[in-house]
Amino acid sequence: MKSARPLRAISEAEIELYRREGVVLLKGVFDSGWINFLRPAVEAAMASPGPTAEEYADGGGRFYGELNVSERNERFREFVHRSPAAEIVGTLMESQKVNFFYDQLLVKEPGTSQRTPWHQDQPYWAVRGAQVASLWLPLDPVPKQSALQYIKGSHRWGEFNPRHFLDNTPYEGTGLPELPDIDAEPDRYEILGWDLAPGDCLVFQAMMVHGSMGNLSLEQRRRAWSTRWTGDDARFDTKQGEVAFPAEDVGLQNGDEMDCEHFPVVWRRRG
Repeated sequence: MKSARPLRAISEAEIELYRREGVVLLKGVFDSGWINFLRPAVEAAMASPGPTAEEYADGGGRFYGELNVSERNERFREFVHRSPAAEIVGTLMESQKVNFFYDQLLVKEPGTSQRTPWHQDQPYWAVRGAQVASLWLPLDPVPKQSALQYIKGSHRWGEFNPRHFLDNTPYEGTGLPELPDIDAEPDRYEILGWDLAPGDCLVFQAMMVHGSMGNLSLEQRRRAWSTRWTGDDARFDTKQGEVAFPAEDVGLQNGDEMDCEHFPVVWRRRG
């Protein structure tokens, strides 16, 4: 069974935590039906990579990433439109509606040392607004040392220049400052992280500074699917300089609401 509603209600305390700290861990909100439904879809995607697939690991192991797997895989698409994800994000963002923005599959195989560098998501995207969020869904148990880490409250820092993940070169022409070197002075920051189990998820505001270590387990995979969502105040904005997503013309002008064929409204608040 795959429930269309969260297995439990999102509490006011969790909404406040998201608002204040920029990220919240939600325990036990997805039923096992969705997890078991998505696992074969991951294997199918990796066995036949799509045009946006990339291999990030430059050492041992494998770090596979792919954008918009929902466009070519029906199971991912069903999750977007029928799972509790949009309701969960809309509740936390305190939005009246939720648009699906895009998705990203991220798999770190056992023994993968490649880390995900500290970064913000939203500067990579042609969107502005406070109601922009990611839902990170693990399909395997993920210990804290291999899960995403966040700088508490960094969603209020403002925007920083993105960097290309493959070679760490900065994006050109954005006019944005460089992100502080978190690793040089880690004691200056409160770093958040948790152990996760299938059925849990992380929801974070898209301006949060986050990253992760490699998957140092020699046995456990780290399969995760990240879906990105926008709310009431989100507007299309190509910004200046390089923008990673969307790479194609979606028929929107700067300042437009996100509603379009590419970014459909998939949830509206009842009443």
